[in-house]
This record gives sequence, C-alpha cells and structure tokens, in this order.
Amino acid sequence: MTDYSYRNDPAVPPFPDDKPVFVFDGQCGFCSAWVQFALKRDRHRRYRFLSAQSEIGAALYRHYGLEERLYETSLLLEAGRPYLRLHGIIRLLAGLGFPWTTSHAISLIPRQWADALYDLVARNRYRIARKSISCFVPNPVDADRFI
Repeated sequence: MTDYSYRNDPAVPPFPDDKPVFVFDGQCGFCSAWVQFALKRDRHRRYRFLSAQSEIGAALYRHYGLEERLYETSLLLEAGRPYLRLHGIIRLLAGLGFPWTTSHAISLIPRQWADALYDLVARNRYRIARKSISCFVPNPVDADRFI
C-alpha cells in the first residue's frame, strides 16, 4: 500500500494524522500500560493514540487487513506508513528520544523471531494483564493526544 493509502479509503473516516498515531487494544491492561509508559516519556508530545475499538481504529484495521475482533496487532502510522507489531513499537520507542533510541538494537533480532515473540505476548496479553470491560481513558492533561 502507498503512503497515506487510508486517506483514499472511503471506509476510513478522516482523522488528524499530522503526527504519528499509535493504534492499540484499548481494553487490554498490558496495552494501556504501554500507552501510559509512552505518554509519560513523550516529552515533545509527538504521538497521538487511538483505540482499536473505536470507529476509526476498526476502519484502519480493516484497511490494513488486520483481525479487527482480536486486536492482537498494534499499528503505528507514521508519515502515512503503517508499522505493525514489534516494528511499530520499536519505532515509537525510538521516537521518544534517548535512552529509548537504543531500542533500534532490537531490530537486529531476525524478523521471524521478533514476530513470533510479539505474537506470543499478544496472544497472552489478557493473562499478563487483565482485560477491561471499557477502553482506557486518558487523564485530562493528555486527552488531546487521543483520537
């Protein structure tokens, strides 16, 4: 798919994409904790966040051919390009600045192994941290960073 291909998809509602957008499982305690970790360290307020359970999140999952009922794949949209799974997490981490830029070293792990590790954690994320009945709600200071 081309950069910003979702903009040409009538099934994807328009949304602010002038900053990187991280799409995550908003009902997953593990995923919500990860977003809180990123929020706390994103000093330049570089990222926006979007629950996969939202209308836009579900539309993006469909657009990229992801399973929209399981929400096992995190998605980072940066400059209109999709980065999935561990690759998206590494890019987000590196974008937080030092010392997180060193996360690029994880890219040295062969893609097949990294994807297998990501999939193992994703399948067990509700065992690692609970599943919530409702989606993660940001504090008022960070509310503008959520779509």
